[in-house]
Amino acid sequence: MARKAKRDLTIEQKLAKGPIDLPFLALVMLLTAIGLIMVLSASYASAMYNSSAGINTEGDPLYFFKRQFGFALLGVAAMFVISKIDYQHFRWMSIFVLAASIVLMALVFVPGIGRTGGGAQRWVSIFGIRFQPSEIAKVGVIMFFSAGLSKRTGQVGLDRRWSKRTFTGRMAARLDRVGLLELVPYGAALAVVLGIIALQHHMSAMVLIVVAAASVLFAAGVPLGWFAAGGALVGGALVWIITQTEYMTQRIKIWQNPLSDLKHGGYQPWQSRISIGSGGLLGVGLGNSRQKYSFLPEEHNDYIFSIVCEELGMVGALIIMALFALLIIRGYWLALHARDRFGTLLVVGITSLTAFQTFFNIGVVTGVLPPTGIALPFFSYGGTALAIQLAEMGMVLSVSRQIAAPKAE
Repeated sequence: MARKAKRDLTIEQKLAKGPIDLPFLALVMLLTAIGLIMVLSASYASAMYNSSAGINTEGDPLYFFKRQFGFALLGVAAMFVISKIDYQHFRWMSIFVLAASIVLMALVFVPGIGRTGGGAQRWVSIFGIRFQPSEIAKVGVIMFFSAGLSKRTGQVGLDRRWSKRTFTGRMAARLDRVGLLELVPYGAALAVVLGIIALQHHMSAMVLIVVAAASVLFAAGVPLGWFAAGGALVGGALVWIITQTEYMTQRIKIWQNPLSDLKHGGYQPWQSRISIGSGGLLGVGLGNSRQKYSFLPEEHNDYIFSIVCEELGMVGALIIMALFALLIIRGYWLALHARDRFGTLLVVGITSLTAFQTFFNIGVVTGVLPPTGIALPFFSYGGTALAIQLAEMGMVLSVSRQIAAPKAE
């Protein structure tokens, strides 16, 4: 028995050292490289003139690029290290990652640690590194949901015995029969995360976390009725928030007609449309954007895709969108071929998060969706966010090492 256990362990170790998926890796590296080039092109003007709000660049035109490049190197290193870890270890790590993200999000409100930016308090500064803990919460929720839901059998209410003699027992049996009880721990964890983020007034992070969680639940085979009920609940909550919050109501009005408040809220989306329209079919040329000269706010951050459209034109923008599409399709392909259900759910969650983040950002920049404050993966300036995104890609690559192995549960 001891020899067999040792032989089995050796097999697991060999599986974890299989080849990573080269097409997925190539797409990640290509998007990261193009993103770095666009950060340099979009940011050097505001960095040179020190016109970026709240940041002292000291007139260094390479200020944003150098920081982004440094975090990109850190992220790529983390991606390769994580890709070599047997992804089965992510099961037990999930609860700790989620707990750590909750603690870090709570630290946002601690004086001396929490930081404010853009009128919102969503950052912490630890050892001189400033980041949004909600970025860690996104992957924490995906890991926690994937680890738990990978164990479900799809047979609801058959493994428990409830007493039919008491009202509580009969109610518990009914709730178990419809599948509600199995969702309680996930709903509780999600409520805690969303509650803290709501206090930060970070609507975009809430949307992305809900979408990522829903994608894992869907892939796990949770009955569609719960999605209908959850969608109705979330939709109703969004309508209430929009109608009862003056800030959100104003955003919707500006989205519908930016010219209604061109001096304030409508200025950025209108300048974004000017930037996109100026690019035409082939663009004005890399580095030749005019809108980045203090016309378009957040030109190297949330609205970097506008500069992409202006400098590279519709053709360049479509090529980049095609690269994102290939990355997402490849991610789902890896999920379908993962060795076990946990690998499938983990890759589905990370891929869906990337897909919806890309869709929301491009939708906002082009005026299809109202402003949400969601960054474009691999492109928008934000060093820690880029490093975490690359670390997530490392988790996908870790799963890809074992796709040739026999299926397991």
